[in-house]
Order: sequence, then structure tokens, then C-alpha cells
Amino acid sequence: MPRVLIFANDNSTIYNFRRELLRRLVGDGYQVTVALPAHERNQAFRELGCEVVETPLSRFGTNPVRESVSLVRFIQIIRRLAPDVVLTYTAKPNIYGGLAAQFCGVPYLNTVTGLGAAFQSESVVRRVSAFMQRVAYRKSSRVFFQNNANRAEFERLGIVGHNTAVLPGSGVNLDLHALEPYAVDTGTTRFITVSRIRHDKGFDELFAAIRRVCAQRDDVEFHVVGWYEDDTYRDAVTEMENQFPLVIHGGVPQERVHELIAQSHCLLHPSHHEGMANVILEASATGVPSIASDIPGCREAIDDGVTGLLFPAKGVDALETRIDRFLSIPWEDRRSMGLAARQKMATEFDREKVVDRYLEQIRGICADDARKASV
Repeated sequence: MPRVLIFANDNSTIYNFRRELLRRLVGDGYQVTVALPAHERNQAFRELGCEVVETPLSRFGTNPVRESVSLVRFIQIIRRLAPDVVLTYTAKPNIYGGLAAQFCGVPYLNTVTGLGAAFQSESVVRRVSAFMQRVAYRKSSRVFFQNNANRAEFERLGIVGHNTAVLPGSGVNLDLHALEPYAVDTGTTRFITVSRIRHDKGFDELFAAIRRVCAQRDDVEFHVVGWYEDDTYRDAVTEMENQFPLVIHGGVPQERVHELIAQSHCLLHPSHHEGMANVILEASATGVPSIASDIPGCREAIDDGVTGLLFPAKGVDALETRIDRFLSIPWEDRRSMGLAARQKMATEFDREKVVDRYLEQIRGICADDARKASV
């Protein structure tokens, strides 16, 4: 029975976007092990039939000693489990998993889920990250990207060669994010943002646009489903809540996120960079149009003027203009945008199609191993 080992740095990376892959792998007879930090929801992977190896890994840590320990830990896990193929997601697991798999002589697949904040400006961190990923990907069976622009940037920097492919993000589960009746017209338009609360997710622009819109009209309401990675925005959020029709829901279970999106008329996503904006896929599948930054990872998911509206990233004026434009659209036309968004997801972003691509690669690697073993 072939064994697949998956490295991740966070439960939600796998739980929210890769459960379908795990289920298919187990159903097809693979032994699946997920190695990731401890979390109460890891039990869900065991219930799917996976083995779970809980191993510490800091998402943002830069201490050389601790990071070296993480790499050694990855090597030990691979040696103990002897997988036929290793899968990795996000920057640190891609680097450490790729290096560890190389060291142990095991085939591996990497997925780049976005360039990350480190690649948004020239810095020592960017150069180090680029070098480490270049080494980690050099023997990868396939490096998957979630948009063409990210792949082109990594090719320009010499981080990857020709062993690459582009997927439609992580896709979206069309059953889990079912089409819902469009939110009723109560005279108040309800906008929602689902994101980590931080600068590069566009919260400066979002808050500035909310101030401007609310200064002109009182028929709007803004909701944020998000969580803090530091305290930078806590005071600003409290001030916004006290002065404007802004409701902060914090981090909530995925089922509750779907419910809140379905109760909204429009998703706002002013992010500065993305691999593929999963929340746009989820809102679109639910039948809710989006206003989003015109950047790689967002523009692929929106047909401007048809399924939502795009605006230049980091532009407060442009974001305000798009919000005003959406507010001028009649309810029936907004609903039509949402239905068109759902159809786009069904045609281009069905998660089962993404799972098929992974399974094709995994089967090919395992078949090659079987042929080599028989020689």
C-alpha cells in the first residue's frame, strides 16, 4: 500500500482546503500521514483515516537554531515513515519538506500558495527565502502554483525551472459552499470582509473607504470575520466599531463563515497579494459577488462587471468608487452577478478537479517507484 506524507504549518491549511484530497487518497487505498503542529481539530484527520504526527513548526520564526531543529525533525519523520511521496504546502513546509525529501531520496510535490509578504519588497529576508526555495525545489517532481503571475515571478528569479504547473487555487467545495438565496433587500447593503486583520490584507484602505462611504450615506453595514496575528490593529478596530456601522465577528468556524457570507450582499477583499483568494471562491460559490483588488490571485476569480468588481490594489479612491458603484446596482442585478459568480466557480474552480490533478501526479510517482522496484 503506497504511503503519502503531507507536511503543513497550520491545521487550517489542510482542514479547510485539503480534506477532499485526504478523503480521496484514503478511499483509493493510500496510507496517508499528516505532519503538522498540534491542534484540537487534528482529530478530524484521524477520523478520515489518516495518521497524524504532531510536530512543532513556527509560521514566522527566524531563529536559526530552532529552524535547523525543524529541518532535522522533518528528516526524522521521513526516515521513520518511509513514504513513497511527500506533499508540502506554504513556504516553510515547502522549504524544509523539500530539503528533507531530497536528503532522504524521496519524491516530493510542492504547492506555492502565494508569494507572501517577504516578496513584496527587496530585503535580506526576500533574498534568503528565494535562495532556500530555489534549493528546495530543484528536485521537486512538480511545483504547483495558484496563478500564472506567481509562477512567472519565481521563474524570473530563477527559483523554479520547468517542473511547474498552475492550479485554480485550492478550488472550492461546491457542496460545502452551496448556492444560497441572495440576501433580501432591507434597504441596507451589507458588506463582509473575511481575512486576517493586517496591513497587507488591505485594512488601511478598507477602513479609509468605510469612513468616506459612511460620511455620505447611512444605508450600509460592514462586517469583518478575521483574526489578529499581532496587536497592530486592535485600537483602530475598536475605534472603527465605536464610530461606524462595523461589526467584528473575530475568528469563527467555517460553517459560521458560510452563513455570514450568505447573509451579505457583497464581499470586500482589498488584499495586496494572493496566491488564490479562497474567500472569493467561497463567496462566489455561495452566490455573493465580490469587490476585490485587481491583483494575481483575485482577478482570475472575478469577471469584472459580471461576477464582481475589481479595483487597483492599495487605492482608497478606487475602492470607495467601486463600493459606490455597487450601491447603485439594483438588487436584481446584484443577484444576477452572484449567480454568474456561482456558475464561474462550477466551471473553473471545482475542487474535485484540483484533487484530480494531485492524484494524477501521485499515481505517476508511485507507478514509477513500482517499475523501478521490479527491475
